Amino acid sequence: MRPTYQVTELLGDGIGPELSRAIHSLADALPICLDFRVVDFTLENRRARGSKVYDEAIESITTTGVALKHPTVTAEESPNAVLRRRLDLSVIHRPVYTIPGVPTNFRRELDLDIVRIATGGTYDDPGRLIGDDGAVSLRIVERKPVREAARYAFNLARKTGKRVTSASKYTIQKATDGLFEAVAKEVAQSFPEVPHNSELFDALLGKVIMAPEKFQIVLVLNEYGDFLSDMACGLAGSLGIGASANLAFDASSVVRVALFDAAHGTAPDITGKNLANPTAIFLALSLLLYQLGEIAIGQAVKNATLDLLREGVRTRDLGGQESTETFTAAVAQEVARRLAPAPPEG
Repeated sequence: MRPTYQVTELLGDGIGPELSRAIHSLADALPICLDFRVVDFTLENRRARGSKVYDEAIESITTTGVALKHPTVTAEESPNAVLRRRLDLSVIHRPVYTIPGVPTNFRRELDLDIVRIATGGTYDDPGRLIGDDGAVSLRIVERKPVREAARYAFNLARKTGKRVTSASKYTIQKATDGLFEAVAKEVAQSFPEVPHNSELFDALLGKVIMAPEKFQIVLVLNEYGDFLSDMACGLAGSLGIGASANLAFDASSVVRVALFDAAHGTAPDITGKNLANPTAIFLALSLLLYQLGEIAIGQAVKNATLDLLREGVRTRDLGGQESTETFTAAVAQEVARRLAPAPPEG
């Protein structure tokens, strides 16, 4: 019997159905069983059922603990924003790495896990004018979300054998960023086997460009994570081909629910043409597998996808000849080969 995990799957718009079929085909090649609880999250169904669709999604995600979301149209509301608010998704994990076939001006290999606190900073306060010539906004850093993000970053490092860098402006913003660094160091004491260092955030931006191999997991506050994610995606050549995890935590700072999605949109111009590139949703699946504790399987999905791209097995948007279905089949076959039991000796 294969281990079985329940996973909520939020169906999307545009190329969403094609990506869903690709995910199910790839899942069939894994040595575990992913039992998908499907929620129709298309714009048509959201308009027809209103808040009941969100209620169904929240109930399912809360039950399964993990969810895979396909791209959705933002019309009357942003589905992502509603889910973040209702699930209290306070931390974002955004891996950014070189995607073979994506044109880029950056010639170095990039492999970076950005763990960003998704609340607080100045983003939670729009600010206010002071007379005609000034303005002010309040910058908020709270111990709880910092601790949650830090524990997630160090747990990720423990599982993957990576090191953690916390980055802020603690020498200047001594109260807010000082609190952030103090909490990061406090959490680090519970993970003595994980290498940890601190960097000034502005210096980190330059160092990532000059020596990206020195950085693996970077823990940052809200604004800093926003800036770093976009810069890193720009270095990798695309703001929209990666994947991300959106995380909520229980009272013990343990992940309570995790929502994984691709960064790209619904691509209506290629909908139904078997041209969609499933790379990003496969990378989202690899993150979901990490969360389930299936590290080796998650790594096989990620590495097989990227290695095939490196070998020239690509969809047309990356200069290849593969369709959605043929690329999916190639990845599934390669993942199955990598995870096949070794033949008995003798």
